Parts: sequence; C-alpha cells; structure tokens
Amino acid sequence: MSYSKLSRAQIAARVAQDIPDGAYVNLGIGLPTKISNYLPKDKEIFLHSENGLLAFGPPPEPEQQDADLINAGKEYVTMLTGGSFFHHGDSFAMMRGGHLDICVLGAFQIAENGDLANWHTGASDAIPAVGGAMDLAVGAKKVFITTEHVTKNGKPKIVKELSYPVTGKQCVDRIYTDLCVINVTTEGLKVVEIVEGLHFDELQNQTAAPLINSLED
Repeated sequence: MSYSKLSRAQIAARVAQDIPDGAYVNLGIGLPTKISNYLPKDKEIFLHSENGLLAFGPPPEPEQQDADLINAGKEYVTMLTGGSFFHHGDSFAMMRGGHLDICVLGAFQIAENGDLANWHTGASDAIPAVGGAMDLAVGAKKVFITTEHVTKNGKPKIVKELSYPVTGKQCVDRIYTDLCVINVTTEGLKVVEIVEGLHFDELQNQTAAPLINSLED
C-alpha cells in the first residue's frame, strides 16, 4: 500500500492540535513558526518569542506589516490584546526560569533517550546557529520536535546516539515527523500515530533507533 508524507503545513497543523488552552509556548525558527497559523480560535494560547514578545498572533496582511513587530525568525507578526514586548534579557530569563509550558524546535538529530542536536552538524563549512535553543531545551517544561523523518539524503534523523554536537540532554518529550508522532519515554520511542498506508516495519526501516508500536494502545 502506498502512503503520502505529511507536508510541513500538515506537520504544523498536527502540533497545533496538542497545545492546550492557557499554555505559554515558544515556537522555534523555521517549521515551528508555522504552528501559529493553525492554533484553534477557541483556545487562549500565549506565544513567546526569544527576541522579547509575548502573546503575539499570526502574520498580518501585507499592508499591515510593522517592522517593529517581528518574531525571532524575522517574520512579521501581530500582537493580541494584552500582548507585550520587553528586553531580550528578560525574555531569556523567562526561558531559563521554567516559565514556558512548551517549546517547539526543529532538529538535525534526536536520540532514543531524548537527546537533541539542532544547532550544528559538525561540518567544517557549516554555520552554527544555536540562538536560544539550548536555553529552551532545558528551560521549557515540555519540548516538542518538528522535522522530516529522514534527511534529504535519506539518512535517519532519529538515532540511537547523537553524532552531531548536543543542544540538550534527555530533553525531548515528543517528535512530530512527516511520517509519524513519537513519544519519548523511559521505556523507549513509542509510535502513537503513523501516516495512512505506511506499515510500522517500513517506519522502523527509516529509523536508526528501535521503535515501540503503541498504535493499538
């Protein structure tokens, strides 16, 4: 049976479903920022950006863009009623102080124990871009990862042990890929969702760490 991978937009929409009402959430640069476009209107969710924003909304219409209202990815945003902006140092104090319920980050690699690598591939010609990822990885109460399941060259991103420089140790709680949703537990990597038409064995073949089939739990 054939299967279709989720698009980046579909991954973002899937993550948005799992963000609870009243949560304080940081959306990392790249794919995670797209999640703001899919947050349910009936939930009050407070988005945080490390450059000093709290309670911002989706992108504005082109004619309403304000160069002073951008997120950490330099993308235009809107401010919601009651939203605020503040010093970069205060923003990092929020991140480091355990005040964020969830952060959503991208990844180069995720290890089976929840270790995360997302700032450098270790290649000599690569440009490191850690930003606030280390602070978020250890400071947020829950860490969600959004990523394609394999690299453009077909190499698994979910591995037994990291081969890239570490961002955070045992920090990842849940992984959302274009093929599945995985919970990182003390028992191992539990697959809780899989795209229609993809067999579990094929998913395992594209993963360099053992998976636990929890689809019928």
